Amino acid sequence: MGGSEGGRVLASKHGCDHIFFIGFLGAGKSTLARNLGRMFKRRYLDTDRLVERRAGHSISYLFRNKGEASFRELETKALESLASERSLLVSCGGGIVETPRNIELMHEMGVCVYLDGEFDDSLRQIRSLASRPDFRSREHAQRLYQHRRPLYRSAADLTVDIRGRSFEDVSYICADMLLERGLL
Repeated sequence: MGGSEGGRVLASKHGCDHIFFIGFLGAGKSTLARNLGRMFKRRYLDTDRLVERRAGHSISYLFRNKGEASFRELETKALESLASERSLLVSCGGGIVETPRNIELMHEMGVCVYLDGEFDDSLRQIRSLASRPDFRSREHAQRLYQHRRPLYRSAADLTVDIRGRSFEDVSYICADMLLERGLL
């Protein structure tokens, strides 16, 4: 089917029941959250957009003028703000797994679904490389991909192999996996 479970037992959460989509830039996390939100009449949001709204600046601006550490703090605060919500589909920024507290928060509030794809496929999906603060060069992005891949795997409750699949196929595979487990 294209999906698998991570090492954790998926127990029902008390309070929040969010589904967090994690993976490298260009994996289709936002598209998936939006597609599933429409299919299942659930709210979806993007942590990067949430940070931008709260900070009043773009992610690029924050990285350039405040630094990555400041952005990561804002990202953690944005995640913390979701604790009072229910049943969200959350597309996470590619670097959300860089902060261990973020992984803890996501597990406290729901489950993490890792969209596992190839580096070159991710690059093909990115419309504007200049707008991606993680993308300084192809080599830098490749190093980030190699560094983050084990972090994604470790954080994942469920993994969806997105290699060679359309966004529509990934949406259906993910929906089936989540429905089977009573998460949607």
